Amino acid sequence: MKLWLGTGLLVGIILPNLIFAFEASLFDFKPKPKEDIGNAEDCFCKLNEEVDDCGCKIELIDRLNNYQIHPRINALVQKDYFRFIKLNLNKICQFWSDDARCSLKDCHVKACNQEDLPASFRNIINQQEGQDQTQGCEQTNPLGHINSSLSDESLKAFEDMKKYDDAQDNFCEPDDETHAQAEYLDLVLNPERFTGYKAPHAHKIWNSIYRENCFENTDRVAYGPEKNTCLEKRSFYRLVSGLHTSINIHLSARFLHKGVLDQPDVWGPNPEEFFKRFDPEKTNGLGPQWLKNLYFIYLVELRALAKVAPYLEKETFYAGRSQQEDEDTKKAVVDLLKIATTFQHHFNETNLFRGNPIEAKKLKEEFQIKFRNITRIMDCVGCDKCRLWGKVQTLALGTSLKILFSGKISSENQATKNLFQLSRTEIVALFNGFARLSNSIAEIENFRESVSKCKSKFKDQNLEL
Repeated sequence: MKLWLGTGLLVGIILPNLIFAFEASLFDFKPKPKEDIGNAEDCFCKLNEEVDDCGCKIELIDRLNNYQIHPRINALVQKDYFRFIKLNLNKICQFWSDDARCSLKDCHVKACNQEDLPASFRNIINQQEGQDQTQGCEQTNPLGHINSSLSDESLKAFEDMKKYDDAQDNFCEPDDETHAQAEYLDLVLNPERFTGYKAPHAHKIWNSIYRENCFENTDRVAYGPEKNTCLEKRSFYRLVSGLHTSINIHLSARFLHKGVLDQPDVWGPNPEEFFKRFDPEKTNGLGPQWLKNLYFIYLVELRALAKVAPYLEKETFYAGRSQQEDEDTKKAVVDLLKIATTFQHHFNETNLFRGNPIEAKKLKEEFQIKFRNITRIMDCVGCDKCRLWGKVQTLALGTSLKILFSGKISSENQATKNLFQLSRTEIVALFNGFARLSNSIAEIENFRESVSKCKSKFKDQNLEL
């Protein structure tokens, strides 16, 4: 009995420490040969330069993001107004039929139950249901009502006019929130992370984006500022590449590590996965440029937030769970926007679509068409959770482009609700998409520290030898 008690006590002490040591070492960078450390450091070789075509130092963005923006935006998107979004994840892929739906449990997205939603979201649902009942009542009791019916042709004409007007501003094809398959989704309960969804279908998605929807037939070439193509086309590629880079960083930072000794699986950083995706030797020298493109899209979305700040400051951000939370949300938004508007090195959107008005208009329309195509491709993603975050982040970028290039916000950043409108879904996507970019930049610093710690360990070992 004493032996059993002693063994049990020993196991009780050693096992938790063994698991802790396992989890701690799990997230460390473990290069095979020592020279891998030098290769890993090369991933960051372009991050001491300026952002291409922007003239802003990357180290300045790191300080701004990691110390000011990231803590704020990360807390903000946890609040009720920003954590719920209504999307249709069941839209049919328009480009190919074999959508290869992911059957892994980590790909699954659970929609919200109505009783779990804040009051404002439940009210919207009830209003829509009430409108349906009212329309049925008016059809059965027409006496005393003004005949306001319109022919099918007239309704179709009005619908076409509205679509045309929206298309002039929009860079996305938004989901129809009234569609029966559109559901409220909790972004906090469905975080973006590694799900196991991968080749060949995932590659098919990105190959379609790069090879068929970028301006040049490209397989992720390095669009440096010296590239012999116009600024608009370079910018389009960098936006797509930056978004792709951000997603790859998220998957590396929240990787699924299988548990040991009957312990549960652990979500955490995987430095090897990160360096596999961005190591110059494994990416034909392009990995560092892809990381640099992340900062380009970050500056574009930061500029959009600054430009639309006067409009957003008029919003109430009502969710309805409690008055105090709604007030706190509004204060947090205003606080974040103050930082965005006082930043001195913004992306200058006026440099795009200049020159001959006819050619500039044509180029902008082509820009819009290609980006809309990319948002439609998100409906072809087989993993539900990947599809959710793909739609959120492309909508965020599309909303940013709408803000920057609609022409309905003056040079003084003034917008009136008569001329310029953002839907609740666009606002929620805008903040969550920017939060993802902010998180990616913060994670780069974490991966860089992982390499630095590993390098120090090797130095200590050499000294001991």
